[in-house]
Amino acid sequence: MGSVGALDLPLKYPSVRRDESVVDDYHGVKIADPYRWLEDPDSEETKEFVQKQVELTQSVLKECDDIRGKLSDKITKLFDHPRYDPPFRRGNKYFYSHNTGLQAQNVLYVQDSLDGEPEVLLDPNTLSEDGTVALSTYSVSEDAKYLAYALSTSGSDWVTIKVMRIEDKKVEPDTLFWVKFSGISWTHDNKGFFYSRYPAPKEGEDIDAGTETNANLYHELYYHFLGTDQSNDILCWKDSENPKYLFGASVTDDGKYALMNVDEGCDPVNKFYYCDMSTLPNGLEGLRANNELLPVVKLVDTFEACYHAIANDDTVFTFLTNKDAPKYKLVRVDLKEPTVWTDVIKESEKDVLESASAVNGNQMIVSYLSDVKYVLQIRDLKSGSLVHQLPIDIGTVTGISARREDSTIFFGFTSFVTPGVIYQCNLDSEVPDLRVFREITVPGFDRSDFHVDQVFIPSKDGTQIPIFIVARKNIVLDGSHPCLLYGYGGFNISLTPSFSVSRIVLTRHLGVVYCLANIRGGGEYGEEWHKAGSLSKKQNCFDDFISAGEYLVSAGYTQPSKLCIEGGSNGGLLVGACINQRPDLFGCALAHVGVMDMLRFHKFTIGHAWTSDYGCSDKEEEFHWLIKYSPLHNVNRPWEQLPNQQYPPTMLLTADHDDRVVPLHSLKFLATLQHVLITSLEKSPQTNPIIGRIECKAGHGAGRPTQKMIDEAADRFSFMAKMLGASWID
Repeated sequence: MGSVGALDLPLKYPSVRRDESVVDDYHGVKIADPYRWLEDPDSEETKEFVQKQVELTQSVLKECDDIRGKLSDKITKLFDHPRYDPPFRRGNKYFYSHNTGLQAQNVLYVQDSLDGEPEVLLDPNTLSEDGTVALSTYSVSEDAKYLAYALSTSGSDWVTIKVMRIEDKKVEPDTLFWVKFSGISWTHDNKGFFYSRYPAPKEGEDIDAGTETNANLYHELYYHFLGTDQSNDILCWKDSENPKYLFGASVTDDGKYALMNVDEGCDPVNKFYYCDMSTLPNGLEGLRANNELLPVVKLVDTFEACYHAIANDDTVFTFLTNKDAPKYKLVRVDLKEPTVWTDVIKESEKDVLESASAVNGNQMIVSYLSDVKYVLQIRDLKSGSLVHQLPIDIGTVTGISARREDSTIFFGFTSFVTPGVIYQCNLDSEVPDLRVFREITVPGFDRSDFHVDQVFIPSKDGTQIPIFIVARKNIVLDGSHPCLLYGYGGFNISLTPSFSVSRIVLTRHLGVVYCLANIRGGGEYGEEWHKAGSLSKKQNCFDDFISAGEYLVSAGYTQPSKLCIEGGSNGGLLVGACINQRPDLFGCALAHVGVMDMLRFHKFTIGHAWTSDYGCSDKEEEFHWLIKYSPLHNVNRPWEQLPNQQYPPTMLLTADHDDRVVPLHSLKFLATLQHVLITSLEKSPQTNPIIGRIECKAGHGAGRPTQKMIDEAADRFSFMAKMLGASWID
C-alpha cells in the first residue's frame, strides 16, 4: 500500500554498479554478492555511493522540514534539563557524572563529602570542538589519588587510556593505545591497573581507528605501572591458540586476588581463573623478569555457564551463575575445595536474578526482573535470606553504586514516565532508610498526562509476549493513532522501561502510541527465553514482533499504514527481516546500524563473537538457518504476490565510525532494496521511499554528542511522521 504521507515528487535514485562476477559457493549453493565492493569503506566508489545516498536522503528530509523543525525545537527544549548519575565513593571522596542539559558529553565531578563543593574533575567537552571525544570508562584508585580513564573518538570501540592525578587535575604522561573491550581495575597498592588490548597494527598499516573492518583477534590482558611507558606493561595473559577469546581482569574488594574472565562470544558463559597476588614472590613486577604470564588457577575451564564473582571472605567465594539455573542463582565455593559448590539463593521459579552486590559488610543488594519490572531486595550475604524488600515504583533500576565496605548505597531509577530518581539508602538502621537523593525533573513534563499499560499477547506458537504501551491518557481505540513499535530480541539483553525525551515529544505532539515488545532472544525471562530466539530458533523473534504489530492493529491502537517499526543493531536486523516477511503490516520502518548480511557478518571487527546467537555460514546446517532470514538475501517484490503491495517507507541509519556493526551491512542492504524494488524496473510500483541516513564522525551509538542525538531523532521521526500522515498537535 502507498504511504499516507507519500512524497509529492518521484525520487531520483542513483544508479549503482553491480558486480555480477562475485559469486560465493556455500556448501553447494551459489550466492551472488554484487555489492561486495561496498565492503571497502575507503574506496572512492564507496565514498561516492555514500555521498549520493546522503543527497537523496536530504531531498526527502527537505519535504519533512516543517515537522522536523518543530520536533527539533521541542526535543531540544525538553532535553535541556540537568541529569545526574548515582555517586560512588573511593577513599575519602565521592565521584559522579552530570550534564547541565545540552552539553555534548557528561562531565565527571569530585567532592570531599556528599555536602562538599563539587569540582569538575574531567570535562570531555574540552577535548574536541564538536563533542565527538567521549569518556568511555574510568576507574579511581583505592586511595582516590589517581583517575585512569578511557577516551573514545567519533563513537569508535577503540579507546585510549590516560591517567590524571586527582588532587591537582594534572594529566600524567601515561598513554595506552589499541585498547578495546576493556575494563580498568586498580591493584590495592595503587601502583597500577589491569586492562585489555589488541596487538598494535603492523608497520605500514594505515588505520583510522573506527572505520577499518579487520577482525579483532588475539585480545591480551596487561598490567600497567603508573609513570611507565606502555612498552613496559606486563603481559598477564594471551592465548595464541584461541584468537577469538576476550580477557578481562578485576581485583577483589580485599585486594588479594586478581580474577580473570575468559569470554568467547556473546553468550552469558565464561571461564573463571584467579591468582592470589599475595603469593607472587616479587609481585607483578616479578613476571617481567621471568617473562611469565600471570600464574592463575583455573577454577572453571569450560564455557558451560556464567560465573560472576560477588564477594569473597579469603578463599570462600560467592558467585552469580546460570549453571543449571537459566534464571540465575547465587552459589558459594571454597577455593580449597573447588569441587564443592552450595546454593546461597536458589533459582526463582519465575523471576530472573539480575544482579547482586555485597554491601554493608555482611549484606547484599539484589535485583530481580519480574515480568520485565525490577524488584530490589536487601539480603543476608551468608545465608541468602531476605532482610528487606525496598519499595520502588514500576520501572528500571540503574547504576547500583555500592561496595562491601559501604553502609550507604545509591541507585538510579527510571520508567517511561519518570525521568530519573537517585535514591540514597542507609543500611545502618534496623529498617533501611531509603530517601530521594536527587530527582531529575524535566520542565513542562507532567507524568499524569500519560498512561502506561503492560499486555501479554500470544505469538505465532502461542508463547505469551509482554508489550509495554505508552500513550496519552484516555485515547479512543479507533485505529487512528500513529504507532511506534520498538524491539531488540537478542544476546540475552532485556529491554526495560526507561524515559526518553523524544518519545514523550512524539506522544504529546504527534499523538504517537509508543510500544516496547519484549520478544524472545532477550534476557527478560532468563537464559531459556534468550535461547528460544537464537540460532535455529531466530525466526521466533520475527514472529513475536509481527504478532505484536498485529495485536496493535486488532486492538484498535493503529492500522498498518500508521504503524512504524524501529530497532537498532540486532534490532536493525529485526526490522530488516520483518519488512521482508510482512511488508503489508507496516507503514514505516527505521532500522539503525543493523546486521543485514547474515552470511558474512563474522568476518568483520567483532562480528565473530555473535555466532553464539546467530550461527555461522561456514557450517552447512547454520548456513541454511541464516539464508532463510538474512535481510540482504530475502528482498522480494511484494506486488508479485499481491497487487498494490509494496515495501513500507524505510530509513536505514548507520555511521561511518561504527566498528561494532560496520556500515557495509546497511550500505549493501540499501543498494539491494533500491535495485530490486526500484531501479531495475522501468516503472516500479514501489513509490514509498527507501533511503539511508549516514552519520559522519559517529559510531554504534555510545558516546554520541547530545546535538547529534537530537538531530538524528528529528530526522528519523519527521520522516516517520510524514510517512504515517501524523499531524502536529500543539
